[in-house]
Amino acid sequence: MYDLMVIGAGPGGYEAAAYAAKLGKKVALFEKNELGGTCLNVGCIPAKTLLRSARAFEDVLEASRYGVSGAGTPVLDMKAVQARKQSIIATLKKGVEGMLKRAGVEIVKAEAKVAGKGKIVADGKEYEGANILVATGSVPACPPIPGLRDNPKVLDSTGILALEEIPKELVIIGGGVIGLEFATFFATAGTKVTIVEMLPKIAPVVDEEISKKLMAEMKKAGVVFNLSCKVQKIEGNVLTFTDPDGKDQQITGDYILSAIGRSAVTRGFGLEEAGVEIERRGIKTDEFGKTNVPGIWACGDCTGRMQLAHAATREGIVAVHNMFGIADRMRYTAIPSVIYTHPEVAQVGATEEELKKNGVAYKKAVMPMAIAGRFMVENDGKAGTVKVLVSEKYGQVLGVHMIGGCCGEFIASAAAMVETEQCVEDVRQIVFPHPTQSEALKETVLHA
Repeated sequence: MYDLMVIGAGPGGYEAAAYAAKLGKKVALFEKNELGGTCLNVGCIPAKTLLRSARAFEDVLEASRYGVSGAGTPVLDMKAVQARKQSIIATLKKGVEGMLKRAGVEIVKAEAKVAGKGKIVADGKEYEGANILVATGSVPACPPIPGLRDNPKVLDSTGILALEEIPKELVIIGGGVIGLEFATFFATAGTKVTIVEMLPKIAPVVDEEISKKLMAEMKKAGVVFNLSCKVQKIEGNVLTFTDPDGKDQQITGDYILSAIGRSAVTRGFGLEEAGVEIERRGIKTDEFGKTNVPGIWACGDCTGRMQLAHAATREGIVAVHNMFGIADRMRYTAIPSVIYTHPEVAQVGATEEELKKNGVAYKKAVMPMAIAGRFMVENDGKAGTVKVLVSEKYGQVLGVHMIGGCCGEFIASAAAMVETEQCVEDVRQIVFPHPTQSEALKETVLHA
């Protein structure tokens, strides 16, 4: 009899399993594929590995800006890039397995199905436990576009990670995080990249002012954008879309990347039979991680709430706390997010559009990231922006939005400000190290 049985070994599942085991609970973790889930194997980590190689390639091209000459003409060796990617994945996967074993988690490498209250069947064996945590993640979305399925010229985010050659032309369906990051990599590598997006802006969850700046930077890198355009069909490597004027247009590429988003994995393993409520976006949970069925909990992408690895981890910990009597709840107002384009985009809290929509009185400050000397040192000839939104009445930090440099590395500082409801005067008392790019964040808060 287990205290907790976890289905899915992504960041939400394996962190929750290890944490519960460290609390002294008997835990079993079920995974039919690879430990680490999407993020480690075919998502966050491999994508960022490719982007790091692109940045190194870019650094060589721009070496003369920093007084370095004689670097020659760089070549991006995709086979070497892929080998490094696989090595990093293997190392991190061993780390996850080691962490779970040290914590005392029993790992069951088999497909799991819920077989009734407190029961799971895997590889022909039945397991019983007081709690089940569903952390089944998500898969690339595949909408009913003619020609999208079973087409060797159409790749999803998993398939494109395996390419061992740089395409000359790439068409990307979707201007969200996934599409933008792959556009950055391939555009840097010399591919002609065209993005087709149904909405009138890219990065739809990003503050509009920052979104526009990102698109301007990506255009400089050669990325072509077709906004407010609806894909009609795909025939081989030819994509047909309707432009804003209602006219059909065609575009070809060596490959077409479907980056339309991800769909929660919720069906086919017994949840419906167990009576768990499943909404269009995913498994319905409350702020404690509970589903409508006692003893069944859920976290991560399968809930459809927020498809971010770090959000999944926090959701899993909240669920573990509540199932074992520790008061905790999930709050989504201060979950930071990063887009690992060149330049990076990072944000936390409310956007300006959200504050206007909700009638919240606010003040804003927008400052160039170059007010921090370290940014100029590290990013010669490049621009960056920090935007801070504060409550007009109390001066409380409501939202922080940045583009430029390595802003993803210090967005956690802004997340702490939003989470703990710090005001401008509170931030004034915090000492930021000098010289760092993070000083641009503090200075912008003070200007608000």
